[in-house]
Amino acid sequence: MSLPRIAVDAMGGDEGVRVMVEGAAIARRRHEQFKFLLVGDQTRIEAALQAHPNLRASSEIRHTEDVITGEDRPSQALRRAKTTSMGQAIAAVKSGDAGAAISAGNTGALMAISKLTLRTMPGIDRPALAALIPTLGDNDVVMLDLGANTECDTRNLVQFAIMGAAYARVMTGREAPRLRLLNIGTEEIKGTDLLRDAAQILKEAADDLSIEFDGFTEADKLCRGDVDVVVTDGFSGNIALKAVEGTARFVGDLLRRSFSSSLRSKVGFLISKPATELLKHHLDPNNHNGGVFLGLNGIVVKSHGSASAAGVAHAVAVAARLLEENVTVRITADLARVGEKSLGMRRQQEARA
Repeated sequence: MSLPRIAVDAMGGDEGVRVMVEGAAIARRRHEQFKFLLVGDQTRIEAALQAHPNLRASSEIRHTEDVITGEDRPSQALRRAKTTSMGQAIAAVKSGDAGAAISAGNTGALMAISKLTLRTMPGIDRPALAALIPTLGDNDVVMLDLGANTECDTRNLVQFAIMGAAYARVMTGREAPRLRLLNIGTEEIKGTDLLRDAAQILKEAADDLSIEFDGFTEADKLCRGDVDVVVTDGFSGNIALKAVEGTARFVGDLLRRSFSSSLRSKVGFLISKPATELLKHHLDPNNHNGGVFLGLNGIVVKSHGSASAAGVAHAVAVAARLLEENVTVRITADLARVGEKSLGMRRQQEARA
C-alpha cells in the first residue's frame, strides 16, 4: 500500500539529526512503502544519510537551519514557525506535501504551531495529546489528555473520549473500546460536577459511540489492562503519566541494585535473566514512543526528546498506522453519530446553573 510521505523534524530531540535519521531508516527497513520529507540542516542530514542509502532513495530534504529549542516559549515558537524545522514539517502536512509530521522537539511549541497551522477538526474545541501506556493485559491503554489542556470542561472530556475511542480502535483492533474517566474513586458520587456530567453523557451515548463505558477508574488501576481508553484533563493526565514512568524507572533501578548486591544475587540474576529482559522490554518507553495530537486537521506525532532511534522508528510506525486507518475520518464519523447527545451537554450545564 502506498502511503503519503511522513515529514520528520530532523533537528528536534536531545540528539537531533543522527537519531531522527537513524530512526527513519529503521522504519524504512521494516516498511518499504514509507517515504519521508526530512526537514532541517541539509548538510547535517546528508551526512547522516550516508549510512542509510535505502532511506536516502526514499527521502526529500527541505533545508532550514532555524531550530526551536527546549527553552523557547510557545509564543516565541509561533513567531518563527515559518522558518524552523518544526514549523516547516507541520506546514508540509497542511499543504499536502506530507500526510503526517513527527517531532521530538519542544512539546508546548509543537502543540501551539500544530493548532495554529492545522486548526481543529469541526466539532472539536481543543486537540488532546494521547499516548499508549503499557499494561498487564493484551493491549496498551490509550490515555488522554496528557498535558495539552490543563483545564477542561465537560464538553472537552466527551470530545476526548470520542477521539480516544477512535484511536484505540486503530491501535487495538477492538471495535467497542472499554472507556473510563480518571477519578478519585469509582463510585458515581465521586469527583467534580464536570466529571459526573461527562460520565452521564457518555453513558447515554455509549451505544451510538460503540464504546463500553463503565464510569470511573482510579490511577492505581491504569496498568491493569482491563480498560482500553482513560480520559482526563491534561493537568491530571500529565501527573499520572509521569508517576507511571517514574515508577517504571524505580522498579528497574531497584532490580539492578538488588541483583548486584551480592554474589548470590548475581547468580539469581543469571537464572532469572529471561524474565528480567522481558520486564525491561515491556517497561522500555521506546517501545511505546509516539504521542499523538488528536483533533487536528492532520496527523502530528510527538516523540520523546530522549527517544532512541528504535523509539523514533516506533513513532514513525504510529504515524503510518494512523494514516492507513484514516483516524481523522473515524473521529469525524463518531462526532456525527453521537449528535445531540454530545452537543447537548452545554444545555445541561446551563440548566444546572
